[in-house]
Amino acid sequence: MGIDSLMKKSISVIKYEGIKTFVKKSYKYTGKKLLRGRSGGSTAYKDILFINGCTLPHPQRYRVDHQVEQLHFNGYSCDTVYYEDLKIDSLRYYRTFVFFRCPSTPLIEAFISKAKYFNKTVIFDIDDLVIDYEYVKQIKHLETLSEKEMEMYMDGVNRTKKTLMLCDYAITTTARLANELRPFVKDVFINRNVASERMVELSLAASKAKEQLPGNNRIVLGYFSGSITHNEDFDLILPAIKNIFSVHKNVFLKIVGFLDLPDELIGFKDRIIVEKFTDWTKLPELIASVDINLAPLVSTVFNEAKSENKWMEAALVKVPTIASNVGAFKEVVINGLTGVLCDGLSEWENQLAKLITDDDYRLGIGNNAHKEVIQKWVTSKTGYNLYEFIESSSNPNIAFVLPSTQISGGVNVVIKHCNILRNLGKDVTIISMSEEDDNIINKDGEINVISYHRHAFHGYFEKCVATLWTTTSFLNNYPKIKDKYYLVQNYETDFYEPGNYSRILANLTYTSFNNMNYITISKWCEQWLRDDFKKEVRFTPNGIDLSLFQYKERDFNKGKLRILVEGNSKDYYKNVDESFEIVNLLDKDKFEIWYLSYSGTPKDWYKVDRFFNKVPYDKVGEIYSQCDILIKSSLLESFSYPPLEMMATGGIAIVAPNAGNVEYLRHAENCLLYEQGNAQDAYQKINEVCNNVELRTKLIANGIETAISRSWSNLEQEVERLYGYENSPEESRGEYYEKIEMV
Repeated sequence: MGIDSLMKKSISVIKYEGIKTFVKKSYKYTGKKLLRGRSGGSTAYKDILFINGCTLPHPQRYRVDHQVEQLHFNGYSCDTVYYEDLKIDSLRYYRTFVFFRCPSTPLIEAFISKAKYFNKTVIFDIDDLVIDYEYVKQIKHLETLSEKEMEMYMDGVNRTKKTLMLCDYAITTTARLANELRPFVKDVFINRNVASERMVELSLAASKAKEQLPGNNRIVLGYFSGSITHNEDFDLILPAIKNIFSVHKNVFLKIVGFLDLPDELIGFKDRIIVEKFTDWTKLPELIASVDINLAPLVSTVFNEAKSENKWMEAALVKVPTIASNVGAFKEVVINGLTGVLCDGLSEWENQLAKLITDDDYRLGIGNNAHKEVIQKWVTSKTGYNLYEFIESSSNPNIAFVLPSTQISGGVNVVIKHCNILRNLGKDVTIISMSEEDDNIINKDGEINVISYHRHAFHGYFEKCVATLWTTTSFLNNYPKIKDKYYLVQNYETDFYEPGNYSRILANLTYTSFNNMNYITISKWCEQWLRDDFKKEVRFTPNGIDLSLFQYKERDFNKGKLRILVEGNSKDYYKNVDESFEIVNLLDKDKFEIWYLSYSGTPKDWYKVDRFFNKVPYDKVGEIYSQCDILIKSSLLESFSYPPLEMMATGGIAIVAPNAGNVEYLRHAENCLLYEQGNAQDAYQKINEVCNNVELRTKLIANGIETAISRSWSNLEQEVERLYGYENSPEESRGEYYEKIEMV
């Protein structure tokens, strides 16, 4: 928040809410800022986490760092971590996980399993066929390993394959490699190795510096060996190189990296320049120092899967490449235009001679390759297709913004919707505007919870849902949301007594200057949103988990009957005082009073036998089933759960009608309705239901039927549709609504 904005808000609070409120809110705001600072900033919510399992710097740079840069160019936020440093808690903060050459470990296996539970996307990335003995046995260098070394090497290969098989998708570098990976995953995307911004910057500088050097008659061939396994590749063209040296006295050879100098070239050692394996930032300058780049490759399945890096890196500094007509070189190089491809030894010798003697041919190919690479092999120009693949492979993600995860009827509805959507394949996150940062775990499963005040947010949400007027600010201010929803569960303006400025702020969230989709689980809310604010509203019936509120037969002829009062004594609209005005009239020798509150404690004049505070929701049904009658006096409810919950357990509900309960309550059919504010009327109805067996039997039977009609198990497709996932036929929805109305 900027200084100007903060000052305006401060003045507004002082003006409308007073200095005491200003001091209280300032203290709370400062505390939250300090809290976020203490979190270290390392657990921001982002789109993708790359898990690197490779110790070699070159592959990590191309397959992790460069892909991160590609995605940053296209709006994704990313982090990277070495696989041994991965923590299970990272699951909470990303939508997608990319495992690069990552060997399986118990943590990796548990991580992927839980990621799938949360409907996160898990992708494997690899740039070599190091996933099976059938491939790696083609590497000649492995013949030099001891039995112990080979055993360790194969252990890594097999564990890497195991991680691959646990993933849903794969990203790789070449067509041949993609073909070999397809049997293991749903789909494979080819994202070729490309140059980073820094590589382009260094290459352009190296190329410019070379152009300013004085000319000479020397032609330098360059062989850049990435690893010791390339000895056999160079041996492929050794006779041609020897002949070239013999015929062309102005030819030199620069060897960079790991290569044993062949005996056949010892006689030309005065024309051979050897450079050690160097840091990648020095590589453009080294490549620019040669005139022709050599890229021989023995034709094996393993080699056909290798990338065209050597051609691309040389092209960046306008150096032409002559390569074997194999694998990726064959896929991307246009022979005679952007490079030279050779099939046999004689062709290697002939084409090398032409490149050496024909300056225009040599320089032309280098320039053409440079133009091609600058357009199609750099991170800034190539990331969109990768972004598109990841986005299309990702499960739909949706976030619910809660003011707090503290237990309440409205919070319980959101949690149930979250569990339903997760079970239907959605990636679900709860953003708590309070300090809670612990995942919600109940009998339906586990839901990710991220505290707004502990973490920063940089990731994309396909859908985001406000659940109270105070949470709409997140949706209005956060830019990376595609579809915005406001789950309206009550007329929140009336949460505050007249004169409180929050009434204005709450009411503003129903006006026309926001682009939210209004949704509700209350027929009453649907009506006033349409009539008073001209909103298009989606409605889905609210439900109940019958496994938590199980039927238990009551005995109304026992000693004391038990009356339950439910609600927060601090909230005036819950009108708990009236409930106790009623139960205080009862004969204490005949009735026992239990009080259940999520928040707030009994007032001094409440006559309470047992008080239950902040009971876990999966235990609330046990309290209902031990009581015979519920007294509920709320002035305002979006959808009143307690009467329905009491009905489900086989108890009787005596209720003051309001807009949030008349949707399903029918007087003298499934409940008894008393006149709001008339304690004597409620008192008489308690006595009536205790004395009239026929009425009581009818209310209990119809109450159970009402609860069954509202079972969540019947509403899953309706909940999915509420958030814009159109999977339910209109006809079946219409039939369901008719059934609800009949009940």
